[in-house]
Amino acid sequence: MAAAALGGPAAVTLALLVPGAGGQLGSALLDAVRSERNTFARPLTRAQLDVTDPFAVKDMVELWARVVRSDGPEHRLVVVNATGYTAVDDAETDEETAYAVNAVAPALLAQACASAGARLIHLSTDYVFSGDRVAGPPYEVDDPTGPRSAYGRTKLAGEQAVLELHPAGGYVVRTSWLYGGTGHTFVSTMERLAEGDQPVPVVDDQRGSPTWSRDLAAGLLSLAGSSAAPGTYHAAGGGDTTWHGFAQAAFEEVGADPARVLRTTSAAFPRPAPRPAYSVLSPASWQGAGLPVLPHWRDALRGYFRERPADAAR
Repeated sequence: MAAAALGGPAAVTLALLVPGAGGQLGSALLDAVRSERNTFARPLTRAQLDVTDPFAVKDMVELWARVVRSDGPEHRLVVVNATGYTAVDDAETDEETAYAVNAVAPALLAQACASAGARLIHLSTDYVFSGDRVAGPPYEVDDPTGPRSAYGRTKLAGEQAVLELHPAGGYVVRTSWLYGGTGHTFVSTMERLAEGDQPVPVVDDQRGSPTWSRDLAAGLLSLAGSSAAPGTYHAAGGGDTTWHGFAQAAFEEVGADPARVLRTTSAAFPRPAPRPAYSVLSPASWQGAGLPVLPHWRDALRGYFRERPADAAR
């Protein structure tokens, strides 16, 4: 365990436990921790912790709390749940497994964190909304939910469990259109397709806010160290676009002709799970808590491509 930095004004030392550390957001969060003072993290991959096992979850959180507090009783223990069943289409035929990861696991973590006196930051999604608000305005945290997919239903159940079981220290952070980190994402796919010479049809009837995992990770660290009240928050890239607009921007960043990206509709690409037509999340809750708003999606995409040799998995 790394000790808090010596010298300078006293600061809260964050001790993070990160289930799902091997995933897209988890890996970005660990990268962010490495450049932070007064912050250390214990990463947990799926092989190291089965988040659906109540005994394993309870034991891991209790052990981590004891270790952290033996190092420094004033350390703030924060569990960041970066796990998730994110195979949106597969969840339509395997909702039981999706529910175990997206709903049962957050409930177990919430119970364990409440018992150990730790904060819990749980990541959720724009899919908890119906997405039928085509003309806006952006969704606020207290707007009515109405998921239209198994994935969305299970994520909403996870949100509810966190807030009900850990009201004193449970934080739900909804985000959208995440890219970056490890694995293949929409952006890395567009980068690969840009290398060819064929037209690339991309849907233009779904609107949201692309979010770079590195920006979200920085935001989560700000939330973990803040005095923000427990509850629900929205954290996504600023502004909004369609998948077509997002793809054209990616082509521009790699010097490819954006005119090769052709407009099409969702009907041309039928999928088992319906996609939200509109999933723009309002930053009002985040701003209201005094947290730094995430950069505009276009600026973030430019930054991603500047750093993609170290960040992108192609």
